[in-house]
Amino acid sequence: MSSTGEANQIDQQKLEAFLGKVVTDFGAALSSSLVYIGQKLGLYKALAESGPSTPAELAGHTGTQERYVREWLINQASGGYVEYDPAGGKFSLSPEQRAALADEESPAFVGGGFYLIKAMTNAVPRIEEAFRNGGGILWGDHDPDLFVGVERFFRPGYRTHLTGDWIPALTGVEAKLKAGGRVADVGCGHGASTIIMAQAYPASRFTGFDNHAPSIEHARRAAEEAGVADRTTFEVASADAIPEGPYDLVCFFDCLHDMGDPAGAARRAAEVLAESGSALIVEPMAGNRVEENINIIGRTFSAASTLCCTANSLALGGPALGAVATDDALREVVIGAGFKEFRRATETPFNRVFEARK
Repeated sequence: MSSTGEANQIDQQKLEAFLGKVVTDFGAALSSSLVYIGQKLGLYKALAESGPSTPAELAGHTGTQERYVREWLINQASGGYVEYDPAGGKFSLSPEQRAALADEESPAFVGGGFYLIKAMTNAVPRIEEAFRNGGGILWGDHDPDLFVGVERFFRPGYRTHLTGDWIPALTGVEAKLKAGGRVADVGCGHGASTIIMAQAYPASRFTGFDNHAPSIEHARRAAEEAGVADRTTFEVASADAIPEGPYDLVCFFDCLHDMGDPAGAARRAAEVLAESGSALIVEPMAGNRVEENINIIGRTFSAASTLCCTANSLALGGPALGAVATDDALREVVIGAGFKEFRRATETPFNRVFEARK
């Protein structure tokens, strides 16, 4: 046998292990649609409230069809998303599953992520076309569940870390906001981050900017409901053309890497910042080398980047920094835009939190 033939010999055990992984991924991919349905129909919340339930009982609590609920519960138990008691024939949520899937106030809540998966999956035909011919898909052209999912998925992390860890890690910013400062939240989406800051710093004033008009309309309603409309405003504006400040803080939450002109956005932030102000740039966790992203976090973020982040920037003729942009690439953009300082102020397992100063 040739050396090439020897090199191509298949190790049967490795093949079987790999096929087992593929089958696991088949189940995970299909099940993500069912988790989305469970979130939309309130199945997890109902199970959390009612306690151990048969399929018929859960269907009765949620006004759904028992035959579908029965199959759904078997799937969820098989994936470890619900518990099953064979003795009583009932399904339930453990405290951990309840925190992650049913309690939107929990810092561990991940239900919004399944809205993102559903929306991004719906973009596949257009992304396939972009693979062949270039271009991309604009943020506003995605399935509307993308905007819902971004708010529901990122809000728990913002609520946990934004005013507790991230702003205190910046240079003198927390004191300014407690005393009464001005903040611009660029790419604010549905306004979750803006509202969280407004609740924490009632003496300050906050303006959220986004180029997606329906998201701005949603943010205005959310601010009214949260009781912070007296100190928040929301405006439709491009990131490179936000109105004059000066602002003590300009924020980019998980959005700079999506932009068609991130350099222009950073340049405008530098222009509207007060001399002693800071820019807060939150980005997904990623490494400076490819091998640092070969893990479950890198797998998730690079997938989202392909289907959404990179695609939006390319649709605008941008540089496509993407969700796994390196620290070096981000630093180059920010320093090139006129900032003199750029540092990683803090981090979480899922976020890099940068401060830029003039």
